[in-house]
Amino acid sequence: MISPLLPTYARPDIEFEKGEGVWLITRQGERYLDLGAGIAVNALGHAHPHLVEALTEQASKVWHTSNLYRIPGGERLAQRLVDATFADTVFFTNSGAEALECAIKMARKYHAVSGHPERFRIITFEGAFHGRTLATIAAGGQAKYLEGFGPKVEGFDQVPFGDFEALEAAITDETAAILIEPIQGEGGVRSVPPADLRRLRQICDDKGLLLILDEVQTGVGRTGKLFAHEWSGVTPDIMAVAKGIGGGFPMGACLATAEAGKGMTAGTHGTTFGGNPLAMAVGNAVLDVILEEGFLEDVQRKSLLFKQRLAELKDRYPDVITEIRGEGLLLGLKLTPPNGDFVNAARAEKALVIPAGANVVRLIPPLTITEAEISEALARIDAAAKAVSEAHAKADAGQPELAP
Repeated sequence: MISPLLPTYARPDIEFEKGEGVWLITRQGERYLDLGAGIAVNALGHAHPHLVEALTEQASKVWHTSNLYRIPGGERLAQRLVDATFADTVFFTNSGAEALECAIKMARKYHAVSGHPERFRIITFEGAFHGRTLATIAAGGQAKYLEGFGPKVEGFDQVPFGDFEALEAAITDETAAILIEPIQGEGGVRSVPPADLRRLRQICDDKGLLLILDEVQTGVGRTGKLFAHEWSGVTPDIMAVAKGIGGGFPMGACLATAEAGKGMTAGTHGTTFGGNPLAMAVGNAVLDVILEEGFLEDVQRKSLLFKQRLAELKDRYPDVITEIRGEGLLLGLKLTPPNGDFVNAARAEKALVIPAGANVVRLIPPLTITEAEISEALARIDAAAKAVSEAHAKADAGQPELAP
């Protein structure tokens, strides 16, 4: 059967009928351990009862009114985010890419209303991923996402990851902001050292630039803090959030200080569906759980356990796993064999992991994963690593010797 869907995804022949916590279940009743959480989206797992209750209760009232009218759930969620973060103001979106679009527009508008409309360029970092719109693929700068879509949107300057000399050289009188992920997820689970984030904050302060953080993948408890930048002690001027904040329901948010957002006045930006009552009900329910006393500390504890046990697997399979990366429950395995082989081997063990750049696979389970489920995950990852190791050893043994 030929699918009527646009073939932009190479999907395996597998489909799920329902989910329970960290498990996904097929129509045939096969249970898969979900270590991808819908690419860090299902922060509280599948069918979390508090989220289900919040969504169904709101669904019986009103689904959509548009932003022409006040949405009480949105005002409550915005206030809770402001109270818990650096921000003074919030704009709700439907996705991470839209949150980044808002952040980009906000940074440009800030300089325009400050008397410097020439300052519109944003410095980003090689290996970054900020979304799939024309602006966000330009921000990410990766050729594989830009190819065939015409001229690259103007205004983005990529510099090598961690190269401060190149960063300083890229700053001009037209530079408006620096945009960075605290941990590059798609780029290979590469963490920005806290000292580097502090240095970026200082550069922005010295040069009159805005610091924009893309916390779409790292936010809402993923690293054991509400947001990853908290580990460094710095605060951004603007931050894009999505994925975990909706717990599986499509939503994002752009958070900002009052100063950074001063140009975004009535009519300058908008959204039809962003901040709709259904999304706001779920977002508030997610925060109910994430902000419970001890929840984030529990994520930190489980992360340490997971990383320690993964280090043991690295020692056991040095021909497969060369490095353990990441923070919290955003972890990466740097591999020697192709990461696609590992993804397939894990799926054969009924464990779902996510590929990333730099030949890495991501382990980004629901934050609610238990110690027993972590042990089960490690057993399946162990089996996958063993299968990949044996397969590649056989392939290597079958290759003819190279001529001298």
